[in-house]
Amino acid sequence: QVQLVESGGGLVQPGESLTLSCTAPEFSLDYFAVGWFRQASGKEREGVACKNSREGTVYYADSVKGRFTFSRNESKNMVYLQMNSLKPEDTATYYCASSLPSSGYGCYQQYDDWGLGTQVTVSS
Repeated sequence: QVQLVESGGGLVQPGESLTLSCTAPEFSLDYFAVGWFRQASGKEREGVACKNSREGTVYYADSVKGRFTFSRNESKNMVYLQMNSLKPEDTATYYCASSLPSSGYGCYQQYDDWGLGTQVTVSS
């Protein structure tokens, strides 16, 4: 059962930007931990940006730090991943996931609910 829905993926050239969106049609994300993950073909899934509580600090993977920004719009029940200065190595299927909140930092906790993903391709 799909709990989350991602959108906003596409084909862009290196250096361009995309904003991914994630929503939960059947529940509020406000107080949940939410993470963005990606999986490139033939590679393991990687945690990109995660915020494990409403007040928590956003964790960014080193590979995206300074280029990607995690944000929420609670009034719209949406979570976003703004991706700037995209590189070919950012090409992957991007997923959002949620779980009960925690005090932890990082993308290492177990996320229970996932979307089906949205494809991001960075190519010239």
